Amino acid sequence: MRLAISHHAPEGYKAVAALDGYVSRNLDPILLDVVKLRASQLNGCAFCVDIHATDLEKHGVPTRKIFAVNVWQETNFFTEEERAALALTEQITHVFDGIDGDVWREASEVFNERELSDLVLAIGTINLWNRIGVSTHLAPPPLEY
Repeated sequence: MRLAISHHAPEGYKAVAALDGYVSRNLDPILLDVVKLRASQLNGCAFCVDIHATDLEKHGVPTRKIFAVNVWQETNFFTEEERAALALTEQITHVFDGIDGDVWREASEVFNERELSDLVLAIGTINLWNRIGVSTHLAPPPLEY
């Protein structure tokens, strides 16, 4: 790891962790980990991909569904809410393309304003965690055989 941000900037790190805690308390844990896994895949954060795939396993999500997060549009494994959240995650993660009106409308049809607000915060937070992980070369723990 290049830099231990939690050691050198503990107040900032704790603030990000507090926001992450907030969204964790207010969104369905499986939906949240699906969103976090997809953003982490898009951002190339091995540490976060490992954590969120493992968390989904712990929640009892079928392995096939976890593997399919990367190709969610090509399967019928995901709920309407998960599909809307995944589409929004991709657009917010690649915000340089903007947020498509249809994607936003679909998300607003399946989530109320509070849920949608929390979802946007969650997507922004995982993108920040991904940038911390990628920029500092944070690696997942070794596999245990």
